[in-house]
Amino acid sequence: MVSWIISRLVVLIFGTLYPAYYSYKAVKSKDIKEYVKWMMYWIIFALFTTAETFTDIFLCWFPFYYELKIAFVAWLLSPYTKGSSLLYRKFVHPTLSSKEKEIDDCLVQAKDRSYDALVHFGKRGLNVAATAAVMAASKGQGALSERLRSFSMQDLTTIRGGGAPAPSGPPPPGSGRASGKHGQPKMSRSASESASSSGTA
Repeated sequence: MVSWIISRLVVLIFGTLYPAYYSYKAVKSKDIKEYVKWMMYWIIFALFTTAETFTDIFLCWFPFYYELKIAFVAWLLSPYTKGSSLLYRKFVHPTLSSKEKEIDDCLVQAKDRSYDALVHFGKRGLNVAATAAVMAASKGQGALSERLRSFSMQDLTTIRGGGAPAPSGPPPPGSGRASGKHGQPKMSRSASESASSSGTA
């Protein structure tokens, strides 16, 4: 565990940040020699990072594995060994030069296929989204029609009138008494009028 932490720190600081700073200085000074030097280093470091992804899984049990990684990064960076320049000139550059046309063709084909796949999946995604929107709209319309259909004519009348219908039951007890009281004076008045008319006759 300690060896793993130390190796990660060494790769991060001396394998990434230190070369990145000196690459910045090379860009700033516009020194072609430094350009070439650090470009060769970054190509080798990219290959090293790719290989490291698999070796960390399958070779991490190997004795002194992380110590060897630290030594390899130091060898790449050392101005005395010039490991990155040596690996690039002896192995990487000849291999890439001989396979450059095939690699370019593969990249072009991969680019075209990825574009076609992106367009295809984009169209499928739009079709799925449109179908889902239509289904949701149809379900919502069906639920609304069922809701309206469940109302009776009386409920619709009530909704339009804005209030509840008048009760159809018998009147409350108090209303009878009130009508009796109001009706009694009318009867006595009519009786007096008939008596006065008979007396005049």
